[in-house]
Amino acid sequence: MAREELARFLRERREGLRPHEIGLPTSTPRRIPGLRREEVAELAHMSVDYYTRLEQDRGPRPSPRILDALAQALRLTPAERSHLFRLAGSSAPPGTNAVRRVRPQVARMLLRLPETGAIVTDAAYGVVAWNPLAQALLGDDLGRGTTNLAQRRFLGRGHMYESSSAEEFGHIVVARLRRAADRYQHDAQLAALLTELRAGSEEFRQTWETRPVHTPGHRAKTLDHPTAGKLRLNCDVLLVPEDDQEVVLITADPGSPSARTLDRLAARVS
Repeated sequence: MAREELARFLRERREGLRPHEIGLPTSTPRRIPGLRREEVAELAHMSVDYYTRLEQDRGPRPSPRILDALAQALRLTPAERSHLFRLAGSSAPPGTNAVRRVRPQVARMLLRLPETGAIVTDAAYGVVAWNPLAQALLGDDLGRGTTNLAQRRFLGRGHMYESSSAEEFGHIVVARLRRAADRYQHDAQLAALLTELRAGSEEFRQTWETRPVHTPGHRAKTLDHPTAGKLRLNCDVLLVPEDDQEVVLITADPGSPSARTLDRLAARVS
């Protein structure tokens, strides 16, 4: 384990991230750029003391699970993730299959957010859980449990109401799929999805070749809903690092016309 190099690598990656890249507010000026240690610790679901010791070359050898959580919290590329594992003296496991079942506690959280649209996506952008408001926003086919947002985006399967930032979302989808392909090299379902996307979408093939890596924690978009009209929405991402899944929370700015429309939709489906 290269403790000093590992500590330096963690510091550099933390200082290189900007709060808005992971969905944190940027209204308060910061004395130095980058994330705070406590912010990285929270994203990686570990104590601030443990993370601080790693950065100060005083920590124990981190487990593969801890390394995976840090890689996601710091938005590392597949190459950077492999480098992190090497510095810690571990082999970066490619994984076998992506986790496609949601943890019960995560599913319960979704149901406790009646005024917020919420979905859970797996590493291949399959929707594995959702709440009623998310289904009202994203289409009834969400309830059949076979929705994949990559297929929606590039193959036109199911409802795709988004009318803005479609190109940006496409790059986000491909960045995550590239990361999944590196991590789950023996996942037959993921391999079949990538084959289907390459065969069915020239845009997907071209975007894949650009090797996008950025997957922001916050994104604003306009949804052109068939009954509710145009909605200006915010999408904020929370990580479930143990399962390599993301919880996407869909809200609107407080007091806005879109927020009032969301309230009406939530009342209708509650």
